[in-house]
Amino acid sequence: MKIYNTMTRQKEEFIPNDPKEVKIYACGPTVYNYIHIGNARPLCVFDVLRRYLEYRGYNVKFVQNFTDVDDKIIKRANEEGTTFEEISKKYIDEFWTDANGLNFKKATVHPKATENIDEIINIIKTLEEKGYAYAVDGDVYFRTLKFKDYGELSHQPIEDLQSGARIAVGEKKENPLDFALWKAAKEGEPYWESPWGKGRPGWHIECSAMNKRYLGDTIDIHCGGQDLIFPHHENEIAQSECANGCTFAKYWMHNGYINVDNVKMSKSLGNFKTVREIANVYGYEVIRYFLISSHYRSPINYSLEIIEQCKSALERLYTCRQSLDFAIKNAKDVPDDTELIDRLNSRRDQFIKAMDDDLNTADGVAAIFDLVKDINTSILDKDVSENVCNTAAKVFDELCDVLGILYNRKSNDVDADIEALIEKRQTARANKDWATADSIRDELKAKGIILKDTPQGVTWTKE
Repeated sequence: MKIYNTMTRQKEEFIPNDPKEVKIYACGPTVYNYIHIGNARPLCVFDVLRRYLEYRGYNVKFVQNFTDVDDKIIKRANEEGTTFEEISKKYIDEFWTDANGLNFKKATVHPKATENIDEIINIIKTLEEKGYAYAVDGDVYFRTLKFKDYGELSHQPIEDLQSGARIAVGEKKENPLDFALWKAAKEGEPYWESPWGKGRPGWHIECSAMNKRYLGDTIDIHCGGQDLIFPHHENEIAQSECANGCTFAKYWMHNGYINVDNVKMSKSLGNFKTVREIANVYGYEVIRYFLISSHYRSPINYSLEIIEQCKSALERLYTCRQSLDFAIKNAKDVPDDTELIDRLNSRRDQFIKAMDDDLNTADGVAAIFDLVKDINTSILDKDVSENVCNTAAKVFDELCDVLGILYNRKSNDVDADIEALIEKRQTARANKDWATADSIRDELKAKGIILKDTPQGVTWTKE
C-alpha cells in the first residue's frame, strides 16, 4: 500500500513500525455544537482507512480525541447559562448520534482533554526543563524558533511564518510564533492546579499528550483535515519531538476541503451545513457515500444535485444486492461458470489495487459498480449455480463493508411481510383472480414496492 505523506509531499510505501499493528491518531471534534459535513469527512474517510487496514490483516489501534474544554465551549456555556461540562457532554452525545448514523466504528479509545490533565502537565514540565518552554505570569509558551524543523509539515519557510505572526492583546510571548501550552485561568473560567498556577491546557498540547499516553512516542499515521496542517499539526510535531526526542509520526494524511455550491463552506457566508440537517432529509448513508466516493485528498462540492446523485447510486447498489438475494434463493442446479467466478473474484483484486493506491475510494467504488454490472448482465435473469451467486454476494458484501456502506439493508420482518403479499398475489394470479392480484400490486406500490416479473419469479425493489 502507498500513502501520500503530507510531510514529504509524495506517495510512500506504507511500512508500519510493527508489522502486525498499526497505530493511528485522528483529531476529533471540539464539542460545542453539532458536527458539520467538514467534520464528517475525516470521520468517514479515516474510518475507511481503519477498516481497509483491518481488512488487509492488520490489528489497528485507532485513537480519536474529544476536545472538551476550549474557548468556544466556555463561550457557549456562558451564553446558555450552564457549565462547560454540560455543554461538552451534550455535544459528545450528539456526536455519537451522528457518528453512529454515519456507520463510524468506535475508535479503540476516545480520550478527552480533561481526562489527561496530568499527562499534559508532565509534557509541559519536560519541555520547560529542556528549555523549549517558558512561563510568564501563569501562561506557558513554546519556544518555536528553538525547534529547527518548524514549518516542515506545512512546507512554509520560518521567515514567512514569522512575517504573518502576531502577538494578541494580553500575551507576553518572546516571539510572535510562540504558542500557548498552558493558559492562566481568567475570572469565571474552569481551571486545574499546575506548577504555574491555576489554568487549563492550550489546544495543541492535548493531542501530544493523548498520542503519547495511548499510542506511544512514535505513531504510524496521524490524520485529520487539511485545515489542521498549520498551526495545529505543526505545533504537535514541535511539542512531541522536543519532549520525546524522536519522530512523532511516520505518515501524515490530510483530507481536502468541502465546498457548498462551489463556494468554500463557512459560517460567515451562511453556507454552513450540519450532518444532522442533511440527514433529516436524506438519511445518514447518503452523506457517508458522498464523503467517500471521491478521493480523500480532493476538494469536494456539496450540492443538492450531487446528493441526489449519491442517493440514486446507493439505490442501485441496494437493488442489485436485493436481486442477488433473490437469485441465490432461486438458483438452478447447473454447472458452475468458472470463468464468471474468476471475473467476480477479479473485482476484489481491482478494489484492492485502487485502495492500495493512497486509499483511492473513488476507484474502489468504481470496482463495486463494475461488479454490479457483472451481476446484472451475467447472473440476474439467467440460469446460474448457487455457488456463482454466493461468490458474487461474498465479494459484494466484502467490498461494501470496507467502505462502510449498505448498512441499512431491510429487516427480515419487513422482507417477510412483502414476500407474503407477493406469494398471495401469485396465488391469485394462478387462480385467475385478477382483481385480487391487481389490488395487492397497488397495495405494494403504495408502500413504495415495485414488482418485476422474471423467468425465475417475482422480484421487488423499494422506491
